Amino acid sequence: MRVLVQRVKNANVIVEGRKIAGIGQGLLLFVGIGRNDTMQDLEYLSKKVSGLRIFGDSEGRMNLDIKQAGGQVLSVSQFTLYADTRKGNRPGFDQSGDPETARQYWEQFNVLLKEKGLKVEEGSFGAHMEVELINDGPVTLWLESNSSL
Repeated sequence: MRVLVQRVKNANVIVEGRKIAGIGQGLLLFVGIGRNDTMQDLEYLSKKVSGLRIFGDSEGRMNLDIKQAGGQVLSVSQFTLYADTRKGNRPGFDQSGDPETARQYWEQFNVLLKEKGLKVEEGSFGAHMEVELINDGPVTLWLESNSSL
């Protein structure tokens, strides 16, 4: 499992010209499910995301997690995080999870985040989405679970 985390001032998802999800200050998560991922990967990365101390405290230091900062989460499924570009110019996606499993795992990942007390908005699985964001910092982190390494 792979998650690209961006600390944002705000972010929105638009599908077919209509805003379907949006957040203020928080984390925009691009979530990729790999074909070898398990529930342990979801649990590991939901704990990691919820505990990331990347928000500024009263002194401006990155000491607060998203809950302490009062932030929100926007989770967007993105199979292209598993693109293999080592050969040729067209990416291969053999390591991406199959669509049905990926949907179930992405949805369960979001449930795990909610169970940790986070407010979670979601993109639309499998849809062509436009994602608008204002990156804060910028702060962008790449997270992987053990099955991705």
